[in-house]
Amino acid sequence: MGVEERNKELKELKKRSKIGGGPERVEKHRKQGKLTARERIDALLDPGSFVEFDAFVTHQSCSFGMDKNKLPGDGVVTGHGTIDGRQVFIFAQDFTVFAGSVGKMHAMKICKVYDMAVKTGSPVIGIYDTGGARIQEGAESLQGFGEMFFRCSLASGVVPQLALVMGPCAGGMTYGPGLADFVFMVDKKAHMFMVGPDVIKAVQNETVSFEELGGATTHAHRSGTAHFVCEDDLDCIKRAKKLLSYLPSNNLDPCPMQKSKDDPERRDESLESIIPEDPQKPYEMIDVIKKIVDTGDYFEVQDSFAKNMTVGFARMDGSTVGIVANDPSAFAGTLDNHASIKAARFVRFCDAFNIPIISLVDVPGYLPSKEQEYEGLIRNSTKLLYAYCEATCPKITLVTRKAIGGAYCVMASKHIRTDINLAWPSAEIAVVGPEGAINIVYKQELIMADDPQVKRDELISEYRKAYASAFVAAERGYIDDIIEPKETRPRLITALHMLERKREARPARKHGNMPL
Repeated sequence: MGVEERNKELKELKKRSKIGGGPERVEKHRKQGKLTARERIDALLDPGSFVEFDAFVTHQSCSFGMDKNKLPGDGVVTGHGTIDGRQVFIFAQDFTVFAGSVGKMHAMKICKVYDMAVKTGSPVIGIYDTGGARIQEGAESLQGFGEMFFRCSLASGVVPQLALVMGPCAGGMTYGPGLADFVFMVDKKAHMFMVGPDVIKAVQNETVSFEELGGATTHAHRSGTAHFVCEDDLDCIKRAKKLLSYLPSNNLDPCPMQKSKDDPERRDESLESIIPEDPQKPYEMIDVIKKIVDTGDYFEVQDSFAKNMTVGFARMDGSTVGIVANDPSAFAGTLDNHASIKAARFVRFCDAFNIPIISLVDVPGYLPSKEQEYEGLIRNSTKLLYAYCEATCPKITLVTRKAIGGAYCVMASKHIRTDINLAWPSAEIAVVGPEGAINIVYKQELIMADDPQVKRDELISEYRKAYASAFVAAERGYIDDIIEPKETRPRLITALHMLERKREARPARKHGNMPL
């Protein structure tokens, strides 16, 4: 065969690899409102930057007539490219080829992506659209799963992993998004579950729809598996690119800097009145966050899950920071199971990539509930405590109002080695809130009082001033400074600059035993 014939054959094979399962399947796919695997890659990466791996790979199975049904690429498109000039590695499952099912060679292509990403210190973006394991390949498919997930675990904390679920993702393949750092799901198109509706019906005699069982809303609101719910494929890609703009390429690189258009010395007078006079009244913590970060741009993560805790990314003087904050507008900002888990995972991600954490604290304690205790409140709140204790990235805490009891300790207190602890004059730091303390400490005085309510109000005011004030904590060095609310932004930025070269050693060990 001459050079011309070989080149012609090469072009034909490349052409064949790019048409997926063929025009009919591609058209059916598009009618569902979904982009093809290659269209998704093109929308995600900088134009012309995609370099493909393994376009000619096919499965090696001969059972069930599979030897007569081989398609180049084997149902997944893999390679590397750039996003805003930064290198990333990517795989996109192609539902038009064997329903995106995972066989051994399909899995090996994804493994190669992970191997190269870790070698080069580049993020991995996985686009999921799959029917799960390829049954025709049996144990070889399962071997492929194991190889993939082993690599996911090795890459954890080394390079960021983003999972974009744009179609079904069933059975064992859900471990891929489960191991990723952040999960995006397309509303009404993406579904994830370990066991499908048909099996649940057969075993439990319970009828449940795909959407109710594993839709984006379910995973965003109830299970907490999805971090972002997106309108369509393009919205999903847009939000993934936005998230990536905050993150470093790996655990040794710094986060991307953006020249700030916001004055680092900016004071915001409106912060002086943002805390209600009545300590029982709620306010929106996100309003505080937006007033102190660069240009008010706060990229919230898991905004539909555990709303009593908000976490997300922002910039301070152009540098990425992670925000962890109690939100008094939901359950009074108390810590519960879901809020603790949500914040703990976010803290651990920030620490893995040395992203500074700013904690804004207004926590009256734990959510009192029999159900909360039964569901593991002790164990789950300890996860957040452990995550903060374990973190050696720069940590700054600001108490805006309440920091009560054990929840005070958990929320990045000085005692678990937070670097800088600040408070507003409105801050209350105590073992229990003044209202509860009075019932215990001055029970007899209240009984004997002529007007118990007047006496109660008087004692609460005295207790708050003598024992629960931030000034008392500052006298003992537990708070580094009490600042005027309008000074918050410049003081936080000053602290961040001071901590830029922070180094903190911990005892040598294989690993700790987090209360999972």
